[in-house]
Amino acid sequence: MIKIEKIASDTNYFLKNFINKQSRTNLIIPMRYSIFPGGKKIRSKILVDCGRIFNVDYKILIRVGAAIECIHAYSLVHDDLPCMDNDNIRRGKPSTHIKYGESTAVLAGNSLLTLAFEILSDPNFKINEKIKVKLLEKLSKFAGHEGIAGGQFLDLSFEKRKIPKSRIIEMQIKKTGKLFSFCTMVPSIIKNKNTKIVNKFDKLGSDIGLLFQIKDDLIDYSGSTKKVGKKTKKDLKKGKATLISLLGYKNTIKYASKLKLNIFKRLNKFGNETQELKRTINYILERNK
Repeated sequence: MIKIEKIASDTNYFLKNFINKQSRTNLIIPMRYSIFPGGKKIRSKILVDCGRIFNVDYKILIRVGAAIECIHAYSLVHDDLPCMDNDNIRRGKPSTHIKYGESTAVLAGNSLLTLAFEILSDPNFKINEKIKVKLLEKLSKFAGHEGIAGGQFLDLSFEKRKIPKSRIIEMQIKKTGKLFSFCTMVPSIIKNKNTKIVNKFDKLGSDIGLLFQIKDDLIDYSGSTKKVGKKTKKDLKKGKATLISLLGYKNTIKYASKLKLNIFKRLNKFGNETQELKRTINYILERNK
């Protein structure tokens, strides 16, 4: 078992070394501010857990995890902007646009996005070139209009509107689930597994990401700003379309429990090597921030 704290430490270590080799531009400081010390690295943990199933080298996974964390950090920087969700606090400190201004935050976010592709396309990433291209293709797709960006667009456009359950789930899978899909798919892609296996892990990742987003919404509904490290109860104030707003708090908890059981049922088909991934999924549901 590799603890999440070690994965976070190793991912940050890789990122610091990689950024230290970059040209010393004016955007490096706000980029560092946005990505360090960073969150819990749950996405990287999911990646490593799935890597265990397919016996993928840990150092390869840490590099990919670093790219994923860059994408995630970029999305948070932009998500906090006044033209988006207008949040002043992120991870217990002022949001990047509060610290450095809106234009700098946009550019720092853009730079973190492109840094992810530098990390994966780097010649020092010693994997098969066709597999490398496939990873770049998938990450590009999931970060763009079919994934994070498209999900954020729907999230904003759904505000103060009555949205059906299927559309809320679609939005949350795009906004959050697709990056989790990348995490779960990577090991099977690296090991050149058949399309059927890759697609199964794509769907598993989407559902794990949906579970993560549901828990985030539950935390926003019942948590405190001080404990969570960002504004809470903002979804209700902004009229966000969430499963809580549609189903209610208790029914959303029930929905999350059923979703977890369904994920576990599918993971059982891949044997005992999924136990650590199951523990991480339980951690996602049990966390309070």
